[in-house]
Amino acid sequence: MHIVVLNGSPRSKGNTKQMINAFQEGAETAGHQVDVADVCQMKISGCLACEYCHSKGNGICIQKDDMQIIYELLKKAEMLVIASPIYYHGISGQLKCVLDRFYSAAYPKKPKNLKKVAMFLSSGDSDMYEGAMFSYQGDFLDYLGLEDMGVFTAHGSENGSAAKLDELKKFGLSLQ
Repeated sequence: MHIVVLNGSPRSKGNTKQMINAFQEGAETAGHQVDVADVCQMKISGCLACEYCHSKGNGICIQKDDMQIIYELLKKAEMLVIASPIYYHGISGQLKCVLDRFYSAAYPKKPKNLKKVAMFLSSGDSDMYEGAMFSYQGDFLDYLGLEDMGVFTAHGSENGSAAKLDELKKFGLSLQ
């Protein structure tokens, strides 16, 4: 299976990245291909709401930035992982720009190979996930109709813990 991970953390060695690395190790050991897009290191602008993609563009965004890399990855992806630290009860702003730009990637229908989705969230507190979960449920499960492979959270001392990283590695290993 081809898996695309959208890493919404600006920290190259932070808690979210540790979660991704553990998952990636397990998934690759199980024979899957994993591409990680570190969106905070990319130049991706927010959606312009110009509707070009839904009119003359026929699903192609008018903006030509690093989102083109993500669009290419999405064409092959069978599973998507959205990974982010929690900022004000939601995903990072950089990742939010990427998800807003799915507007063109999902028109006139979702990428043909994309069937599954999971989410990894890191925070300092266990009661911070409402905004991210709202987007996950509405955008990916309901609108795109992707199969829910699970939401994995780490807060406080769970961040970077051997138990949490082992859980994510096992999740990657378990994928069929």
